[in-house]
Amino acid sequence: MIAVLRREWIGELAIAAFALMVVLVGVDLRAEGGAAKKNVLLICVDDLKPLLGCYGDRLAITPNLDRLAKSGMLFRNAYCNQAVCSPSRNALLTGLRPQTLGIYDLGTNFRKAKPDCVTLPQYFKNAGYRTEGMGKIFHVGHGNVNDKQSWSIPHWNAKVVGYALPENKAAQGLTREEALFENDNSKPIQSLPKGAVMEKADVGDSLYADGLLADRVVERLRYAADHRDEPFFMAVGFVKPHLPFCAPSRYWDMHDPEKFALAEFRQAPVGAPDYAPTKWGELRQYRGIPEKGALEEKLQRELIHGYYAATSYMDAQVGKVLETLEASGLANDTIVVLWGDHGWHLGDHGMWCKHSNYEQAARIPLIVRVPGKPAGEVQGLVETVDIYPTLAELAGLDTVVGKDGQSFAQAVGNRDAVLRDHVIHVFPRGQILGRAIRTERYRLVEWRKFGAEEVKSQWELYDYQEDPLEKKNLFADASKEVIEELKAKLRSHPLPIPQIK
Repeated sequence: MIAVLRREWIGELAIAAFALMVVLVGVDLRAEGGAAKKNVLLICVDDLKPLLGCYGDRLAITPNLDRLAKSGMLFRNAYCNQAVCSPSRNALLTGLRPQTLGIYDLGTNFRKAKPDCVTLPQYFKNAGYRTEGMGKIFHVGHGNVNDKQSWSIPHWNAKVVGYALPENKAAQGLTREEALFENDNSKPIQSLPKGAVMEKADVGDSLYADGLLADRVVERLRYAADHRDEPFFMAVGFVKPHLPFCAPSRYWDMHDPEKFALAEFRQAPVGAPDYAPTKWGELRQYRGIPEKGALEEKLQRELIHGYYAATSYMDAQVGKVLETLEASGLANDTIVVLWGDHGWHLGDHGMWCKHSNYEQAARIPLIVRVPGKPAGEVQGLVETVDIYPTLAELAGLDTVVGKDGQSFAQAVGNRDAVLRDHVIHVFPRGQILGRAIRTERYRLVEWRKFGAEEVKSQWELYDYQEDPLEKKNLFADASKEVIEELKAKLRSHPLPIPQIK
């Protein structure tokens, strides 16, 4: 209790110090032209694929994200830069792709590659904003740490409660989430007892971490409403639907399990390199999941149900945040961004989790709402690194330089804006890196060892007009014109930096 009070006391002192600094040094709280600066609310969601009502999924129950989409711009074709937590979040927060940083793992902190990097929240902090981080923003764990330079006040994280049911808590002991986020990383995750892969418990929302996080954000928004002379950049990171699929029972009961169908195509693409598909070892770390081989159909349906339930639970927590934003009168002064860090395989290709270059792992939800801008949908291609310069432009700050992303601010309120003709994302397999070029129609993947010549590469090619389920690697049969056009796009990018040590 003393430690908690001390942390809160320090946080309040930091807030007071920031307010005093504004008064004493006269920080300019107005954007170009004299207009008050827009606040920013950045909502990050872990493992969230576009399995939402606003993206056309008829089984999803996500009313709050759907309402956000109706009032903002929904990006139909947004992609992460690597389908795993830390590199994807590095891309968002540094504006640099994994192959620019040379970081593809969970444990390497981005400042080992770029010590002087100005992060997205740090950029706003330097512009006179109060920057706050709550929940999972930077990846913390596996030896990685939070970034103190990014925040005006100390980062806040709910104590992670992995399970609510006594039998699951007793069987697990120290939960995997606690091991990832709270301990000194001295115990490898693989050495811990296996926890339940899902949980349905008759408990309130705030027993789990995302509910506690929503409660905290509500408090901070109310504080912001009472201090309107301090523009804020508030980053909020929800964990669900990340494994384990734990959610209060009412969110499970919202869904009829009989309606869930298995993935239509459950095999690896014909002709793909053996190492290209993920082995989904993350899921196999949980109790009840076989260490090798496919899953029984009953278990597959239960996991799909669990993903939908956890997503509905997260949606309700986002709803609390958005309702407070409206009720406090801040909505008309606040840019809202909803971003999923990567997609998730739900049995397609016989795969689960992320960790691949395929469509279900790479495509993400992205919604941007700007006060005064019309709502709509954008079909153009964007990638995670584009969010950094976009937010700076939308907020009226100086143009961002030295980053990999390009602003898509012109597309917010203009569905016909011309955007990228391709995006790029990567995934490593040991010393081999898969670099994927995704255009409106195709995905070309080059698998090449770091430092090797292109002639030694292996390739995948998928045509989403003719083969949206990625059933067959078409590289050997495709026209030379298509292949050369896609290779030219890939060659326009710098060669990747190997994983730094």
